[in-house]
Amino acid sequence: MQTIRQTKRISTMKAVLFSLFVSATASLLGTLPGIAAENGAKVTSLMQKDLPNYPGKEGLMISVEYGPGGSDPIHRHDANAFVYVLEGSIVMQVKGEKEVTLSPGETYYEGPSDIHLVSRNASTSKPAKFIVVLLKNKDAPVVMPVK
Repeated sequence: MQTIRQTKRISTMKAVLFSLFVSATASLLGTLPGIAAENGAKVTSLMQKDLPNYPGKEGLMISVEYGPGGSDPIHRHDANAFVYVLEGSIVMQVKGEKEVTLSPGETYYEGPSDIHLVSRNASTSKPAKFIVVLLKNKDAPVVMPVK
């Protein structure tokens, strides 16, 4: 069950992410070629933008598609990561928090120090797709493996 704090945080994140998504989509001139992740997930860079009001920072928007049963290994982002589910359902968990299953229209947040323990498609028969907006240091890696 979600706590009231989590529910309010999710509602706020949904509004912020939706605004970012609409703004970015409206200004998107095209997409970069898809990049296949090691696990077979398809990651596509949608937009990368320097943030002039935050020197040394940038925003990056990517789409991630998991095939049936697809997942990512344990990792972290040295970034604030806002996730918005478009299709299917995904299971997410950061260290110290409970595992959650997200459906289309639901959101998730990871902080710069969070270790992402679980990131997988909830289905073994249907694909899942989600958007991630990362606010990070310019030119910092998008994903850092954690052992």
